[in-house]
Amino acid sequence: MKDLGSLFKDAMKVQEKMTEMNSKFEGIEVVGSAGGGMVKVFLSGKAIVKKINIDPSVVNRQEIEVLEDLLIAATNNAKLKLEERMKEEMGNLAGGLNLPPGIKLPF
Repeated sequence: MKDLGSLFKDAMKVQEKMTEMNSKFEGIEVVGSAGGGMVKVFLSGKAIVKKINIDPSVVNRQEIEVLEDLLIAATNNAKLKLEERMKEEMGNLAGGLNLPPGIKLPF
């Protein structure tokens, strides 16, 4: 087992890497889509909707419920992609550290 000083150094490395990852997430953008690409939602790495594109052929006052459903589906699709990307990045971060077994990130 590692000594306390070594564990402290590893914890400091994790904190530094987490700060780096937060900065990196700010620059990430993912696009979720629904309806065969007729509706697209652009999310930042902080899960904030930045933009929504709607194909003009989708807009029909009598089918507003369809549009609303497509927006929900596209937003959820973008969020899932963001979560997958974040898990991948966190896995890369944890893989380079020699943490004791059973310690998972984030804490």
